[in-house]
Amino acid sequence: MAKYIFVTGGVTSSLGKGIIAASLAKLLQARGLGVTIQKFDPYINVDPGTLNPYEHGECYVTEDGAETDLDLGHYERFLNRPTSQANNVTTGRIYQTVINKERAGAYLGKTVQVIPHITDEIKRRATLLEKENNYDIIITEIGGTVGDIESLPYLEALRQLRRELGKENCVVIHLTLIPYLKAAKELKTKPTQHSVKELLQAGIQPDILVCRTEYHLPKELKEKLALFCNVDENSVIEAIDAETIYDVPLLMLKEKLDKIVLKKLNIKNNLEPDLNSWKEFLGKLKNPTKEVNIALVGKYNELQDAYKSIYESFIHAGSINECKVNVFPIHSEMLESGEADAKLKNMDGILVAPGFGERGIAGKLEAIRYVRENKIPFFGICLGMQCAVVEFCKNVLGIKGSNSTEVDPKTSEPVIDLMPEQKNITTKGGTMRLGSYNCKVSKNSISYKAYGKTDISERHRHRYEFNNKYLERMEDAGMMAVGTNPESGLVEIIELKDHPFFVGVQYHPELKSTVENPHPLFVSFIKAALHSK
Repeated sequence: MAKYIFVTGGVTSSLGKGIIAASLAKLLQARGLGVTIQKFDPYINVDPGTLNPYEHGECYVTEDGAETDLDLGHYERFLNRPTSQANNVTTGRIYQTVINKERAGAYLGKTVQVIPHITDEIKRRATLLEKENNYDIIITEIGGTVGDIESLPYLEALRQLRRELGKENCVVIHLTLIPYLKAAKELKTKPTQHSVKELLQAGIQPDILVCRTEYHLPKELKEKLALFCNVDENSVIEAIDAETIYDVPLLMLKEKLDKIVLKKLNIKNNLEPDLNSWKEFLGKLKNPTKEVNIALVGKYNELQDAYKSIYESFIHAGSINECKVNVFPIHSEMLESGEADAKLKNMDGILVAPGFGERGIAGKLEAIRYVRENKIPFFGICLGMQCAVVEFCKNVLGIKGSNSTEVDPKTSEPVIDLMPEQKNITTKGGTMRLGSYNCKVSKNSISYKAYGKTDISERHRHRYEFNNKYLERMEDAGMMAVGTNPESGLVEIIELKDHPFFVGVQYHPELKSTVENPHPLFVSFIKAALHSK
């Protein structure tokens, strides 16, 4: 039987529940235990697939095609294990399941209520991973903040589960904030006390307090928290602000969070966590021997979380190259007035980011023109690859009407077009080309040198594809399709001849980059940028 850890949050949002959950999971995994993490999101959307990136940040896609919360990216990057549809649950999905069962008559005419029907479905989802896999420990992050109306059904389901599983099989970790009042020069515990009281009102006594703080917590403050929040003193854990998220597992190791959890779950494990490769990664990350400047040309740059996996992939690739990667976010709309040359001239490489819609496209085309003409390393992801095709067809092939039907549905030259199977789809959620697809890579290509093999599999999230009617003309002019899907013949990778590094991919390589396995295309891109520098 698996043991369960639940992570809740209090005082404020964005304290880093996902990072704490992933760090604890890493420590337990490093002790040889089978661990997975799941995220329960309290919003009513079925998934974040239809949410604007400004609302929710990046939409992370799993191998099996689930559109999920960006925290699942942290889980995969830390644990080096793929997640699935079952690892992310939303209130929308919970209610959808219950309502579908009610429509089918599964409740035999009974009144459908939050308790027991919604809470029973939450409990079923919480334990689903145990039924499908052989895990020792399942960590569940409950989204939102204690006290939110949206979180109440999850807390009630947690209260019931604790009672059913027993204390030795279920631990609750409450992540909270200890603010520092600059005028008084004091750390204050009152917000944490109130947050724990909110949990107690829901019938849940936290077992461990993880306290996010800007300053070290003195012993007397920990004693005060233990007394007023009714936890053991050694169960008050300091989570001081870290230089990078990758420092957090080592900080939690220092605080003995893994040992405290194992003791409370009555798991006997005397192994010391094997974190040698993690420490090696951190050593290279913090002691670079060189650096490069990379422009991230996108349209959601105001919110860094919109491109979270890309930023993390640069960190992974930088570490393995022992190189500091300075990422400069440049809004594509700023390049539309002919300023691309001035804004990009000091860059060693340029990545054109994914996205949707017409806004900012002209700026992306300008950035691609600049790197193509000046032979600066270029990496285009999804929409970035599509823009590279449009720019090449317009400015090199001279096909003046070249466009994507996403930008101009009436274009006379749809070099990027809606997939045939997408043309009759009217609903937006979960209907794109999603999840893992195979790709065959040509041997005489930059991509083959990066991957070291011809058969790869990558994750997708898009509706529009390269139009193969233009393939012959494009290749005759020097832009080659070096990667294709073997089943459909759809173009997956394009590269430009006689250019040091010009690679566009239809898929999202950033979703598969982890600490232990940096993505080969990001690694090669940084190498090319170093060489260009």
